[in-house]
Amino acid sequence: MNRLLMAGVALVGVLGALANGSLFTVAQTEQVLVAQFGEVVRPINTAGLHMKVPLIQNVISFDRRMLNVELPGEEVILGDQRRLIVDSFTVFRISDPLRFYQAIGPQSDAIRGRLNSIVTASLRRVLGNNKLLDVLSADRERIMATIRDQVNTEMQNFGITIEDVRIRRADLPEENTQAILSRMQSERQRVASQLRAEGSEESQRIKADAERERTILVAEARASADRLIGEGEAEATRIFAKSFGQDPVFFSVWRTFQGYRDVFDAGGARLVLTPDNDYLRYLQAPPAPAAP
Repeated sequence: MNRLLMAGVALVGVLGALANGSLFTVAQTEQVLVAQFGEVVRPINTAGLHMKVPLIQNVISFDRRMLNVELPGEEVILGDQRRLIVDSFTVFRISDPLRFYQAIGPQSDAIRGRLNSIVTASLRRVLGNNKLLDVLSADRERIMATIRDQVNTEMQNFGITIEDVRIRRADLPEENTQAILSRMQSERQRVASQLRAEGSEESQRIKADAERERTILVAEARASADRLIGEGEAEATRIFAKSFGQDPVFFSVWRTFQGYRDVFDAGGARLVLTPDNDYLRYLQAPPAPAAP
């Protein structure tokens, strides 16, 4: 009885192991090949639970997502004989796992070395037919599309599809960079000198215009002042003549006393005059009142 129970348990374990070995799961991000003794018997591209023959068949899994390969900086000679260090990356996916397995093997990373060499050769070939300005301008899209198509054509036999090839960075070699920087510095200095000269010329022009306007304003102000002074003197003369005409005797006395004030006000003036001098007549006797 114990032997029968042990045999039953062993049989159940063996059947469980066989059942477990015959079932496998394919994820949404996977595509698999079922191989038997190294030969692929069927590809599976649908996610879910699948079966295989245990102990005889095995499952080879490949990633169905986008993969990328980054290339280190490569020095490329352009069509205008300029040297450029290009740092690029390639985006690809395994579109035919069976062909990929037959060409490369079960390891998906094994394609990277082959892809690097093909992308590098295409970069050198296409960029060698274009100038530096083309690479740095909007024409770069066309150049990268040409490289992508060339690489995609060559990689079809490996079961992969090239989605994109991009230049991540394009730098000039150090010696070229220094030469270009020196030329840029010289050009900036030339532009700065030209701007300074134009600024100095404009400054002189503004100063000359301001000086001319100042001279005109001063001349006009002096002319206006002279005119006003003349008008004032004319008005004073008119008032003087009018006042003199109204009372000549009073005006004569008033003018004489103004003269006394101007001469004797300081207190240090000395005059040597005879007593009968007409200038001193009002000091000797007061003026006679005018007739009404």
